[in-house]
Amino acid sequence: MDFWKIAFISKWVTAVQLRIAVKTQANPFGEITPEQYKEITKQDFETQAEA
Repeated sequence: MDFWKIAFISKWVTAVQLRIAVKTQANPFGEITPEQYKEITKQDFETQAEA
């Protein structure tokens, strides 16, 4: 998670781009959990089905 936190803070990735790294049923190879996404971005993670 440290890499993604640094990447977000340094503006190497946006919150939208970071969604690709979140592990979900549709993306079992993600690197961070939805909870970690929220910790990094301060935004709730919602799947496309929820949005």
